[in-house]
This record gives sequence, structure tokens and C-alpha cells, in this order.
Amino acid sequence: MRAIPLSYVMRNLWVRRVTTVLTAGGMSLVVFVFATVLMMSEGIKETMVATGQPDNVIVLRKGSGTEINSAILRTQASSLEALPGIATDSEGHRLLARETVVLNNLPKRDSEDTANVTMRGTTQIGLGIRPQVKLVQGRMFRPGTSEIIVGQAVAKGFANISLGSTLMMAGREWTIVGIFDAERSGFDSEIWADSDTVTQAFRRSVYSDIIFKLNTIEAFPAVAKAIADDPQLQLDVKLERRFYADQSEGMTRFITLLGLSLSVIFSIGAIVGAMITMFAAVASRIGEIGTLRALGFRKEAVLLAFLGEALGLALVGGLVGLAGASAMQSVNISTLNMATFSELAFRFKLTWVVSIETMAFALLMGFLGGFVPAWRAGQLSIIECLRQA
Repeated sequence: MRAIPLSYVMRNLWVRRVTTVLTAGGMSLVVFVFATVLMMSEGIKETMVATGQPDNVIVLRKGSGTEINSAILRTQASSLEALPGIATDSEGHRLLARETVVLNNLPKRDSEDTANVTMRGTTQIGLGIRPQVKLVQGRMFRPGTSEIIVGQAVAKGFANISLGSTLMMAGREWTIVGIFDAERSGFDSEIWADSDTVTQAFRRSVYSDIIFKLNTIEAFPAVAKAIADDPQLQLDVKLERRFYADQSEGMTRFITLLGLSLSVIFSIGAIVGAMITMFAAVASRIGEIGTLRALGFRKEAVLLAFLGEALGLALVGGLVGLAGASAMQSVNISTLNMATFSELAFRFKLTWVVSIETMAFALLMGFLGGFVPAWRAGQLSIIECLRQA
């Protein structure tokens, strides 16, 4: 089968450039929504997964699921400290931290709204086993004092957050002595303080979690088995990275389903627009179709030519929409972490997978919008074309 030259297809798109721009513009808006939803999901995954270290282990109360809902007794914490496989520092101290995690409601910087912020009571060891967390201003809090350090996302998103400022929480004043950068992980959206001070101030008699570093990642199965076999512990144990990845799944699933549902609804309008455009192109070029058939081009070649025009429209719209979505990577936003009900800052992330899925979605819209008009063009006979020309 002799194919109609691609130059013919592209020329027709250029000749009808106003219609091409309008139709492709509608598609690009749908593609923009589709791509930003996928980028949002990727950004949340990146933020949550980056929060955990591959050789860190987090221990929670069995069935709790989150640090906020967890409770670990002091006797249980002491038993965990005796487990084999926990790494030690140069002085022989075990790299294990007892942590207390609570929520505080703080005012947002640019609005009158308030939002929950996670406050983590930890230790110098807790900071040390999370190498992505680095102080960029000020200093570390002193144990036993009401001093706090805040993540960069908290400093940017909430009011009255700066070095030397004080926050009123749990009936006492907390002084901000440092600001840390956690490399776009979930810790950027937290406030850190001394574990014992937080436990006392918030009247907690238990810890929220125990975090420790393994000698080697291969030691994890033995550690997990030792905890599971001890009937007095009744605790869940996970690798820290797996724990935060699990927390992101519910959020990304909800955002993806909601966004894709909206994209499908919007795409119906874009498909109808492309279909109308292609039907109009067929109606206005009856004579051309007859000439092509008279020159020996078969029905399939005509169908493919018009379908190629529809896919060309979709390709232009997809590239424009994807380019607009890529600009969103410079935007940092925050949302509610549905696992902890606290604020979580993240960024949009464009990946090759997102790009491929976005362009495939755009081409699918073009195919659905162009196939019926293209099939109609291919079914026209030479005599019918001459009669209607």
C-alpha cells in the first residue's frame, strides 16, 4: 500500500493553523492537568522515601501504623537497646534514639489559616543517624532545655519562625536556635527538640518510636525475628525507608485517582473538539480526497493520513502541556499528610516515566478524536467525492 507523504499531513495542519492552535491548546490544558497530577504523586513519593535511611530501623507499637498513634513503654525501649545487630559509634555508644512525636497547631505565614506541624523529640544520636539532616543556620538544641530546631519548609511556610523567635507549645515557650535542611525529605516539615523535654512537656509517659541504625542491612531479618519472638514486646519493626514509603502510598493513590478522574472528564471535551475539527477538515477537503483516490491511494492510506493529522494535533498539544507542567518543578507546595494529619511540603517531580505516560495519554486522545473522521474520509469513493465537490 502506497502511503500519503508525511509532508502532506503536516502541510494541512499548517494551512489550518488557527484551528490547529485552538484544538491543540485544548488538548494541552488537559495534558497539563494529567502531567501535574503524576508529578505531584512522584514528588510525594520522593519526599517520603527520602525521609528514611536504608539501614535505619523504626520500631512502633503493633498495629499503630504511624508514630503519632504509637506508644512504647520504657521497659520495652530498654529491651530493644539490648538487641544484637545495632551499630555503635567510635566510643561504643549504641546508635539508638528514643523519640516522642506530637502535633502542634501553628499559624501559616501567608494566610490566617493554621495547620498541624509534627514535633519530634529526639537526641543527638537521632540527628546523627539521619545524615540528610544538616543544620544550615544556628546550632543544635541543648538537652534538657526548651530549645528547638525547625526544618526549612516550616521556616518558609509558618509565621514567626526565625532564629531567636519563640513558640508557645504545651504551655511553655520554646526558643528556635537552629534551622535545618533535610534535602527535601519529610523532616523538612518538622520541628525537633530534646526527647526527654518533649516527653515531659507534653505529659507523655511513653515513647512514640525507637529508631536505630544496623551494623549491616543483612542484620535486619535477625533483629526483626528477635522482636517478633519476644512476647513482652508486641511491637512492629520496619526498615525506615519502607516505613515512609508505605505512608506515601495512601496519599499518592488518592491524589492519582482524583487527578486522573478529572483528567478523563476534561479529556472528553478535548476528544470531542478534535473530532469536530477533523470532521470539518474532511468536509472541506472532499475534492482533495477524491484526487488522492484517483491518483491511486487506497482507502487505508487516506485513513492513515487523516489519523496522522489528529495524532499531529495531539503531539503538539502534548508537548505544550508537558512543557507547561515541567515549569511546575520550581514550585514548592504543601498538603495534608493523611497518615499523620500534619503539613507536608513537597515539590512536583518530572520523570521519564511521567513524560512517556503523558505523551501516551495525549496521543490516545488524538487517536480517539481522529479515528472516526479518518475512517469516514477513508470510506469516501471517488464518485462520491466528485458528486460532493
